[in-house]
Amino acid sequence: MSVTVADLLLRLRDDTEHGILFEDQRFSWSEHVQASADRAAWLRSMFDSERPPHFGVLMDNTAEFSFLLGAAALSGSVLVGVNSTRRGAALAHDIALADTQFVITESRHLPLLDGLDLGGRRVIDIDSDEWTSVLRPFESSPVEADPVDSDDLLMLIFTSGTSGDPKAVRCTHSKVVIPGDVLATRMGVSADDTVYVSMPMFHSNSIMACWGVGLTAGSNVVIRRKFSASNFLPDVRRHGVTYASYVGKPLAYVLATPEQSDDADNSLRLMYGNEASSSVVAEFSKRFGVLVLDAFGSSEVGVSISPDFTAPAGAMGLLPEGVDILEFGGDERCPVAEFDADGRLLNADEAIGELVNLEGAGGFAGYYNNPEADAERMRGGKFRTGDLAYRDSAGYVYFAGRSSGWLRVDGENLAAGPIERILLRHPNILRAAVYGIPDPTAGDQVMAALVPRGELDIASLAQFLGEQSDLGPKQWPSYIRVSNDLPQTATFKVLTRTLQAEALSTTDLLYRRTSTGYQPHPHPGESHFGSV
Repeated sequence: MSVTVADLLLRLRDDTEHGILFEDQRFSWSEHVQASADRAAWLRSMFDSERPPHFGVLMDNTAEFSFLLGAAALSGSVLVGVNSTRRGAALAHDIALADTQFVITESRHLPLLDGLDLGGRRVIDIDSDEWTSVLRPFESSPVEADPVDSDDLLMLIFTSGTSGDPKAVRCTHSKVVIPGDVLATRMGVSADDTVYVSMPMFHSNSIMACWGVGLTAGSNVVIRRKFSASNFLPDVRRHGVTYASYVGKPLAYVLATPEQSDDADNSLRLMYGNEASSSVVAEFSKRFGVLVLDAFGSSEVGVSISPDFTAPAGAMGLLPEGVDILEFGGDERCPVAEFDADGRLLNADEAIGELVNLEGAGGFAGYYNNPEADAERMRGGKFRTGDLAYRDSAGYVYFAGRSSGWLRVDGENLAAGPIERILLRHPNILRAAVYGIPDPTAGDQVMAALVPRGELDIASLAQFLGEQSDLGPKQWPSYIRVSNDLPQTATFKVLTRTLQAEALSTTDLLYRRTSTGYQPHPHPGESHFGSV
């Protein structure tokens, strides 16, 4: 029997020196393990043995979330991370799909459940007297674990839903233990470190790349209710944080805070995550004096790319054995990427394809109650990530976006990722999202939504794009949207499908490419000579 999350917790049952820090509270690992054992005993009394032992948790990041995750591990039950950004029927659907027997929440999220058909499921508020009363009989329960295996289910984690309805990923004990051990070992995280959890705990990045790392190392773990760019550096300094994780745009948000001369005066030595642009990684590393390792990650874990300190800028790491980049939707291997003297990709149309595990499912344990999605992921016996990538001649692999980032322009397939990276070279562009909107004749037109640093001179942007040797004629955005912010998931991934649906129907500044550069474009209902 392999190591489980329960085993990791039991190793810390006598540790009174390290533990969880949440807001103004501190719980040693010893106290944490006892709290989890108490809740595990209560969970055992709650479940209908004729149904799957699943319970929903609808909470922000809290110490209680951590206790309940430990309780699931000790009791052999399954914590369902309920996404607090879901609403109405979609939220009720997630709760039902995961076969939860009851839902544990906090008072701030109770209104989300008002009026929903939850199929008679009990809802328990941890801020209520009811929670205190139900736990009281189980105080000081024996610290023990039900027999579980590393392949047994621990959590159901819903995907972000950036390109469709979220799917419930089966997260086994090993999907927490293995990444936690690998990252703690390779990053040198020990009991002397302090790990910072600020990504949502209902998502895989927070659990696999952060909470699990702290648990494996037996370090202090700081849990922040929600990520805050303005509070990031103060938290690091206050708690002596040395390791943190991220996914999506948080690095860019922190960079948008006012720069101070002493930004690099902090304890942080390593940020680990995925989907940050190479320019943001470089700027963050320089400003805060920290190593940022941007690698590949997904809730499914069908493909794992090990963190590599020696990888070239922008690379996720070496392409693992048995993993390749195939023509999207097919089985033809994509050619190696070609670069110019400045390191710019020259053959994006040929080199970019789908990252595929040729040898099978890898760490993918399937989706819960969704055989159709399982079949789509495992077409032809290969795990198809739905992620676009390309590789260089040395075998390093580079992320090029999600499969939803494909555009069809004048009969040619284009990936959004390389266009976004070109736009992000501009010194006044903080964030960029590229997507397709319908072309009146056929296929797509390229549209880019940009979040600038201060004012963006659209004329200088056009000149800048004209100077980029790797921007092909079909890659030029036909439309530019200048926004204060971009719609995103709770895990800071841009909701391009929302942007696509809005297309030109927005009150943001719009520009259309013409033969003379970018010109203001009228909003719906305005004259072509109207103001913008």
